[in-house]
Amino acid sequence: MAKARKPKGLTLLGRSETTLPTKPTVDTLETFQNPSRHRYCIRFESADFTSLCPITGQADFARITIEYQPAKRCIESKSLKFYLASYRNERAFNEEVTNRILHDLVRACVPRNMTVQAEFAARGGISLTITATYPHAPGRPAR
Repeated sequence: MAKARKPKGLTLLGRSETTLPTKPTVDTLETFQNPSRHRYCIRFESADFTSLCPITGQADFARITIEYQPAKRCIESKSLKFYLASYRNERAFNEEVTNRILHDLVRACVPRNMTVQAEFAARGGISLTITATYPHAPGRPAR
């Protein structure tokens, strides 16, 4: 049986790399050519997302769900794992984090559509869920 080849441009896949990026950047995200012409949906879920409060520096914990219909490119999951992990040292409001993730993912793969939902753990008895969409939801102003 012939050895499978990984697509060009994927540097993390197949490596036992353990060094995480220290800052989130779209350059961490790797993509590969969409293998299908059919429309379909891809869903990623990460239950252990962490970022830092920009004021207190305390950790904010969230469940991140990313759902999209790819166009020409798909996000490679190991690079997404590294990208999301890089937020552990990032000080930002939850709203900023969610929208930045959406923005970076859209820049990386230019999907037909995408939704990023961040369900942040309760603080002071109030939980926070943020949903960012691309293209923006009908009837709402684009940012």
